[in-house]
Amino acid sequence: MTEDLSPAERYQASRLRAAEQATALGPFRQMYDFGLDPYQIEACKALEAGKGVLVAAPTGSGKTIVGEFAVHLALEQGRKCFYTTPIKALSNQKFADLVRRYGPDKVGLLTGDNSVNADAPVVVMTTEVLRNMLYAGSQALNGLGYVVMDEVHYLSDRFRGAVWEEVIIHLPASVTLVSLSATVSNAEEFGDWLDTVRGDTEVIVSEQRPVPLWQHVLAGRRMYDLFEEESDHGGRGVGRREVNPDLVRLARMENQRGYNPRERRRGKMVREADRERERRQRSRIWTPSRPEVIDRLDAEGLLPAITFIFSRAACEAAVQQCLHAGLRLNDEDKRRLVREIVEERTATIPPEDLHVLGYYEWLEGLERGIAAHHAGMLPRFKEIVEELFVRGLVKAVFATETLALGINMPARSVVLEKLVKWNGEQHADITPGEYTQLTGRAGRRGIDVEGHAVVLWQRGMDPGALAGLAGTRTYPLRSSFRPSYNMAVNLVEQFGRHRSRELLETSFAQFQADRSVVGISRQVQRNEEGLEGYREGMTCHLGDFEEYARLRRDLKDRETELAKQGASQRRAAAAASLEKLKPGDVIHVPTGKFAGLALVLDPGLPAGRTNGHGHRGMEYHDGPRPLVLTAERQVKRLASIDFPVPVEAVERMRVPKSFNPRSPQSRRDLASALRSKAGHIVPDRHRRGRAPAADDREIARLRSELRAHPCHGCDEREDHARWAERFHRLQRDTRQLERRIEGRTNTIARTFDRIVALLTELDYLRGSEVTEHGRRLARLYGELDLLASECLRAGVWEGLNPAELAACVSALVYEARQADDAVAPKLPSGPARTALGEMVRIWGRLDALEEDFKINQAEGVGQREPDLGFAWSVYMWASGRPLDEVLREADMPAGDFVRWCKQVIDVLGQVAAAAPRENSTVARNARKAVDEVLRGVVAYSSLG
Repeated sequence: MTEDLSPAERYQASRLRAAEQATALGPFRQMYDFGLDPYQIEACKALEAGKGVLVAAPTGSGKTIVGEFAVHLALEQGRKCFYTTPIKALSNQKFADLVRRYGPDKVGLLTGDNSVNADAPVVVMTTEVLRNMLYAGSQALNGLGYVVMDEVHYLSDRFRGAVWEEVIIHLPASVTLVSLSATVSNAEEFGDWLDTVRGDTEVIVSEQRPVPLWQHVLAGRRMYDLFEEESDHGGRGVGRREVNPDLVRLARMENQRGYNPRERRRGKMVREADRERERRQRSRIWTPSRPEVIDRLDAEGLLPAITFIFSRAACEAAVQQCLHAGLRLNDEDKRRLVREIVEERTATIPPEDLHVLGYYEWLEGLERGIAAHHAGMLPRFKEIVEELFVRGLVKAVFATETLALGINMPARSVVLEKLVKWNGEQHADITPGEYTQLTGRAGRRGIDVEGHAVVLWQRGMDPGALAGLAGTRTYPLRSSFRPSYNMAVNLVEQFGRHRSRELLETSFAQFQADRSVVGISRQVQRNEEGLEGYREGMTCHLGDFEEYARLRRDLKDRETELAKQGASQRRAAAAASLEKLKPGDVIHVPTGKFAGLALVLDPGLPAGRTNGHGHRGMEYHDGPRPLVLTAERQVKRLASIDFPVPVEAVERMRVPKSFNPRSPQSRRDLASALRSKAGHIVPDRHRRGRAPAADDREIARLRSELRAHPCHGCDEREDHARWAERFHRLQRDTRQLERRIEGRTNTIARTFDRIVALLTELDYLRGSEVTEHGRRLARLYGELDLLASECLRAGVWEGLNPAELAACVSALVYEARQADDAVAPKLPSGPARTALGEMVRIWGRLDALEEDFKINQAEGVGQREPDLGFAWSVYMWASGRPLDEVLREADMPAGDFVRWCKQVIDVLGQVAAAAPRENSTVARNARKAVDEVLRGVVAYSSLG
């Protein structure tokens, strides 16, 4: 290459190389056996120039090189570097990487589970650990020069995102911040905020994937390219991409499977022709089975592959389907190597536990090169799957979407079974951001020439919509920052109340809210111009049409109000009838999904008490919610919506004491008895009385005034009325926009003020002084920080043994994946049960107090109801019961059990640190509880 340069150009190039060698970047580049990308070089140069950087680039593009350069600079300058990650798995992986490069003496690790060489100049940690250090004023912050925040886009996470903003705001000004993010569409906005709170920050955005990505759809036996002309390759080019016309034809053909009106023939010939056409179409279009997909990818040389399935159970089922189909992706030598690695990694797990954990079925899949990967798996098992996949010994992984946010585990291909997933409330289409995140795993840098994203054909698929998903780069970063009780006392302790309020107003959440106000203000101005035009349109020569329109609206509003009152009275009558129900009453449910004959098992809780879901807004303000057995053998808790009219018992029957609502046989027997006893009874029909509007004086007055108004006789009255209605709607919308502007100004600070007022009421704060109770709260992190503090304050946990204390603490962290209000959770007896009941009572008091102070859980602030669903499981485990018995009782996968135990251990540690030192057993028993929970499967799972 240099031979083509002139002598002057060669001299200039040599001078540039010499100049680079004099910088820190030159020696750093020589540490890698590959060249750095332009965006990496740009970011490293900005860092060396003393600037902070925000690097936004696709998954697998090598963003962490910039973070490693910050480590290099810190070591060269004799300063410290903290490398933070969102999850312990990433921390462990980055710790291992840095130890290999710099040696164990220079690198430490701090997570909730592990503390290794914490005084080293380079420490890898989870973001929460650094947040806690900042609030505690830790000595470890002395000499800190650089902080790397890997996966900084996690600040969008509604549960943990606030921690990232807390760290960014509170880091000393002398610390240079390196923020590494996935590709986001508002990187410049985030960079502007970083520039505001951290000083000079360079924003470097790279849209280019390191490995081109090809998009496909697998339908039947054929793999179709999604785009006709793959000139873009997921970000390399700028060519226009058109949807493959073959796919469009395929979708059209599938939609034309019905009757064709042009065919006039009748009888058997037509039916045979239809069936033949259907057979031909089916032979071309179907969704391949999971073993067929893996077999096809293997034949095309597209393994290793990750298949994303949005269900843990389906991931496990996929592995079993491949095993039953006889798939073998490893030869005998690789099978032997897999067995050796797995046996070495699981040597510390007792044989009796291996059996409980499904080890042998799991090992069989690994030996064949097939595995599942999801949060329900034992962490040690997940680690092994990851290691084997990276080493090419597992070639097909069926994973939930959590893998896309986790550790470095790229593949040659990514398969998406469906483009719909359950979001906790409903089945929803995946977003362009989620699609980009999932397919970003395809293509291994330095190994693959190209990556492949394969979507399986599903009935009703729209290729155009899929192309929109694949071609959209929309993944905006949205702040989830909200003040918490713990945050409030820590801020007031360090900065005082006034300065704390100012600090919170510098959050990214407030920054985004303030920016959004600019667009709303412009809309208000446009609306006001529109109102003037509408006002002209409704002008009437006979009188004031605005006044006439107001009368019409008042009349309509009064009629609507009376209709609502009638409905409210009917609901009240229905609620009163529900309160009279007793166990054993046979009723007819008048409407809803469970309409028909039903037997009352439990009439529900009294008015004013909350239900088992633990969400505010679901109080029994309109009467009980009876638990019933339907004639179709279903046990369901009904709501007031199921009873629009009063209900009364049509018969009574005995509910056996042995009845178990979870037993299908028990439900079947009792439902059969119900049908025999009352199946012949026909319910009375409820008749409605005279409408209230018919006799209302206000309605009569408004109608009279309307008829007497001058505009009532106008020939163009209805035309004017249409303009008046448009004027009214636009005026209402404008007022709403004005209220939004008012609501978005200083929103974070106003929430902080309400939290401070509540904490002052409870004597955690006195002005800008933090009381003894407040200092205890400052050491308790988590969603139920205030509840934990109040339990310590009230001595609720005094006298509990370690297992009982662990059971109580579990209620602070556990949240069931799906609410089950049919059966109360099993609880330990004795003092633990009493303490758990007291915790729920204290929460009820706090919940009422939050309502008084307008602290709303819907806005992400406040204390949810403690969930007692894990108390019995962790009590058994801490009491020394064997794993098989505990998992059987817990009815949850081993991975979930371990994860909840780890969270219980974390909070037990906080409780031990926050509990009173004198005249208290809590601190000592909390430490003992940690030891008793941290055993067996929990102790030997190295990731949390």
